[in-house]
Amino acid sequence: MHEIETLAGNTHVAARAPARAPRPDLYGAIHKALRAFMSHTLVRLGAMDVADAEERGLALDGVDALLALLRGHVQHENDFLHTAIEARRPGGARHTADDHLGHLDAIANLEDEVRALRDLGDERAEQRALQAARLYRHLAELIGENLVHMQVEEADNNAALWALYSDAELVAIHDRLLASVAPAEMALVVRWMASSLSLPELTGLFGEMQAKAPPPAFEALLDIARAQLDERRWARLARALGRPPVPGLMSA
Repeated sequence: MHEIETLAGNTHVAARAPARAPRPDLYGAIHKALRAFMSHTLVRLGAMDVADAEERGLALDGVDALLALLRGHVQHENDFLHTAIEARRPGGARHTADDHLGHLDAIANLEDEVRALRDLGDERAEQRALQAARLYRHLAELIGENLVHMQVEEADNNAALWALYSDAELVAIHDRLLASVAPAEMALVVRWMASSLSLPELTGLFGEMQAKAPPPAFEALLDIARAQLDERRWARLARALGRPPVPGLMSA
């Protein structure tokens, strides 16, 4: 009985303790977007009618776009997040850095497979079907490896960054990373963030953009997000940003 009372007392004390604000997570939002994009692309490739030239072209364009984004994502993490960890804990990012080397090799191989499939003409229909199946399996393999890899980053690399850097330093690292992202890449990322982030996460994302980005860039990215949102989600986001859900209406 005494143990039960003690546990209950500890629970009561913990409940009264003020909750600490979450630390900046430099992986969470982009990883949600990548998971959504990877899943969509794999499903689309698997459902592709390889004999339909238009459908095949659109599916392969999607694979190419995903691979380019994954390549850029690896580079951003290498340049900013791994560099930050290694600067204060040498060897601290070695595991995920080694993974990145394998991912870059796999991306290059998949790009070759996409080109090979595009080059196969109608007279080689059977070979084209085999190549499409091979591409699908290899893309699934890369995605599976990335899902595990991202989990490690979100647990281990975040823990390292939180131990080594203050919140202000982490925000500064993130700002430098974002400044290095090309506009077309940012537009693609925002498209997938809009469909994969929770409404509070989207509100935080666009609230930060509104405060830091030039107004034309902010408006362009908000338009991209709006195209991915249903009416309810858009109305909630617009109101959170102090904007009318419908142009010309009051925001309240």
